[in-house]
Amino acid sequence: MASHRRPKPSRPRYAGVLTTTAAAAVALSAQSAWADPAPDPRKKGVQAEIDRLYEAATQATEKFNGAKEKADALQKQVDSLQNATARKQGELNRLRDRVGSLAAAQYRGGGLEPSMQLMLSADPDSFLERASLQQRLSERDVNTLQLFEAQRRDLQQQRTEAARKLAELEETRGEQRRKKAEVQGKLAKAQKLLNSLSAKERARISQEADRANRAGARADLGDEKSASSRAAAAFAAAQSRVGLPYVWGASGPGSFDCSGLTSWAFRQANVNIPRTSQAQASAGTRIDSLGDLRPGDLVIMRTDLSHVGFYAGNGQILHSPKPGAQVRYESIARSGMPFMWGVRI
Repeated sequence: MASHRRPKPSRPRYAGVLTTTAAAAVALSAQSAWADPAPDPRKKGVQAEIDRLYEAATQATEKFNGAKEKADALQKQVDSLQNATARKQGELNRLRDRVGSLAAAQYRGGGLEPSMQLMLSADPDSFLERASLQQRLSERDVNTLQLFEAQRRDLQQQRTEAARKLAELEETRGEQRRKKAEVQGKLAKAQKLLNSLSAKERARISQEADRANRAGARADLGDEKSASSRAAAAFAAAQSRVGLPYVWGASGPGSFDCSGLTSWAFRQANVNIPRTSQAQASAGTRIDSLGDLRPGDLVIMRTDLSHVGFYAGNGQILHSPKPGAQVRYESIARSGMPFMWGVRI
């Protein structure tokens, strides 16, 4: 298996298209390395709050992703139930035509049988319970009426299930809207705080963000090998995205949030994994020791499991960190997020 030293990125860095607001988030994580020795205490406080808001936004993004994934799955179930209901209604209509023909034939033969009258009444549920009436019908007629009643009951059950799924879907869509508003609200607050800084300070932050992104586009990954060919393929796919921007809720191919990058990369290796970091945390074999990780293993971060990336080798993570950052390599130890465990897919 080939070495995992970083290949030259095949994508532009996109640094020029990042907004000043977005760029601030990256610089803040590297502030201790790049900031002036004695920054203005007020500005330091503002920057710390902006960084906190961006972290909270990324955590809310994973909750949004979870609600969206659930809503998408429910939508498929609702569509399937509605299609099945439509087919069942068609079958019932054809049976009703047969029952109608049977009733017409009996009427022409001297009037409707009592059993037929009962079946065609507003309450046909008990018509087959009248054994004395069934005896006046042929076996074929009884089978037709039995099938009609069974189909009618199945249709009602499917309609009830579809209504329940629709209600669940609407509730989940509501949760999705609330999480979206939460993310947007935190980003708006960060923008407002950023605007409170001077033009000189914003320019400095932008420059530091650009330096942080450039530094994160390269790393000494050593010569570790992936544990499997699918992990190697997914990791290679993620490496091809280095330099592309973080966008909350995005899952490629031109922008990503953290779990959007990992799920997209595994899809390129023909492997489907869950969309959210929390679900990815239990999607494979858990690896508790950082020293046992191999390139292409997932790295689960934060105590609420709200961040994920790829282990890249030599203590590095390849991930899409937060608003303003690009897909990049970063030391796990210096990322500012606690390592929880790894996952081998």
